[in-house]
Amino acid sequence: MARQLRLSLRRPAADTREAFVHGASNAEAVAALDAWPRWPGGALVLVGPEGVGKTHLARAWAASVKAAVLDRAGPDLAAAAGRPALLEDVDQGVDAETLFHLINLAAQDGASLLLTARKPPATWPAELPDLRSRLNALLVAEIAPPDDQVLGGVLEKFFRERNIRPHDDVYPYLLRRMERSIPGAQEIVRRLDETEDGQMRPISRVLAREILEGDIENLDLFEG
Repeated sequence: MARQLRLSLRRPAADTREAFVHGASNAEAVAALDAWPRWPGGALVLVGPEGVGKTHLARAWAASVKAAVLDRAGPDLAAAAGRPALLEDVDQGVDAETLFHLINLAAQDGASLLLTARKPPATWPAELPDLRSRLNALLVAEIAPPDDQVLGGVLEKFFRERNIRPHDDVYPYLLRRMERSIPGAQEIVRRLDETEDGQMRPISRVLAREILEGDIENLDLFEG
């Protein structure tokens, strides 16, 4: 019964700017986005490893400026003409000619283009010589792996979304030992929540230690 009550009270996650946790590791990207629409050539690339908040920040920007969110498998050039547009995971594969035209469209009045990728545009494949010159000229803002300020903030956010109040010493304990990524933070909060519901135990440092030490023991078994 307690588990059903917890689930019914959970707050939905939102990819809003207000819900984004700011810190030194993403300050460059936030500042670059806030400079819109004054991006050189109308385009900006957010670069960073998986799980640092690129999609959250990009989707929040797209919502705030009413940007067209393009499909990487087949970006609609007409949808990006004369308005802001977002294209994610560009380094995972986008038609070269289409990308070339999108970058050109971004320089037109009323248009702009936000791209996201794990690797900088200098490393993207570019069969077209003209595309290579366009990629080399793009403004790039990097998001680094989350620092303690960001990681602590996202832990608080994920706990809050599940209506959980962990003991105060849980945060510093997790920050010293957990996987240092936003998906990692989300996963440890989920597991703590499910363990608490199933065993009717408070979310404490003891419970966090049991889960994290269990992960290490399982890893040792596989490596052995």
